[in-house]
Amino acid sequence: MAGDRYNHAKKVYADLGVDTDKALETLQKVKISMHCWQGDDVSGFEGAGELSGGIAATGNYPGKARTPEELMSDIDMAFSLIPGKHKLNLHAIYAVTNGEKVPRNKLQPVHFEKWVEFAKERGLGLDINPTLFAHEYASDTLTLSHPDKKIRDFWIEHCKAMRKVGEYFGKELGQPCLNNIWIPDGYKETPADRKGPRERLKESLDEIFSEKYSRDYLYDSVESKLFGIGVESYTVGSHEFYLSYASKNDVLCLLDSGHFHPTEVISDKLSSLLLFHDKIALHVTRGVRWDSDHVVTLDNELIEIAKEIVANHALDRVLIGLDFFDASINRIAAWVIGMRNMQKALLYALLMPLKEMKLLQEKGDFTRMLMMNEEFKTMPFSDVWDRFCEMNNVPVRNEWYKAVEEYEKNVLSKRQ
Repeated sequence: MAGDRYNHAKKVYADLGVDTDKALETLQKVKISMHCWQGDDVSGFEGAGELSGGIAATGNYPGKARTPEELMSDIDMAFSLIPGKHKLNLHAIYAVTNGEKVPRNKLQPVHFEKWVEFAKERGLGLDINPTLFAHEYASDTLTLSHPDKKIRDFWIEHCKAMRKVGEYFGKELGQPCLNNIWIPDGYKETPADRKGPRERLKESLDEIFSEKYSRDYLYDSVESKLFGIGVESYTVGSHEFYLSYASKNDVLCLLDSGHFHPTEVISDKLSSLLLFHDKIALHVTRGVRWDSDHVVTLDNELIEIAKEIVANHALDRVLIGLDFFDASINRIAAWVIGMRNMQKALLYALLMPLKEMKLLQEKGDFTRMLMMNEEFKTMPFSDVWDRFCEMNNVPVRNEWYKAVEEYEKNVLSKRQ
């Protein structure tokens, strides 16, 4: 029955000049970096307590991971329900130190050996992020731009340490690691000096990136933000700052879809960046009225992001990662929903007759272009998606949720 539906869908798309088999083959190669911090509300293993830096995980759904073993088990569960082979994105606070208190600026590859072992056994890649929040040296919302050199130096050392960890990941796993720097730096009220903190941030970044690593193992990126709670009036690491810095210093610019004004979308920015940058990075999330990091849904903006990546032949140039943390729902379900939706959006774009629609735009036939765009929305996309799930031996449609319910009953509910 499922095979009959796919064969029908294949013919329908073929009538538009679209090869569904080729689309599935292309999607199979796309790796999405799944963020570990959805599994424990960005708690990490330091026992640092409250989040800071203008971010918050809301909700108290039972069963969150408390140890490396629990988090790895939950990640395994999520990946078992997601088609394909992907990457796992870590923050520095997920170092496994076996009870030893290791300052963040002293972390070494040895503290991430368990993650490398985990990834090797499953054929995953790993990405890394230095953690510049939830720490006494970030309590006044300044880190790499802090006027106190002692504090700046601590964070510079921490970021350098994570680059070494990232290179270690790349060498051990045979695929490049993305090391992404995001900082919470800013002010609640309008500052008297906007330039000074940015000068210090530039100097800090210059020092962090002074050692060169092969891109066979490591990519570096910098991530901007419009504002955060407590830093509403001024953000040191603005989009303009990081876009300029990335362009001049051969690092990647990372766009987070929740880090811009609510009326601003990153889908419109991708084609511009791809003209001038060899590679760019994404954190895909869903902001509701502000950067609230909701679970990624298959909404218009997600589809537009995917369409821009596919239309610009940039699947090998855009490093896609997810970034949300919802503590109000089952955390494993959140991972699966977000990851599968990102894949669905990419498949939707791969199935579109984008070449023909581009020609219609160039001829000025906007009526036919609009018609095709709207009619495409009711094409038998779901049958092609079901085929992709079957190819990867994961449940189709909502059948995956049964496994999550069973896992919650047998595993999550027993965590007190």
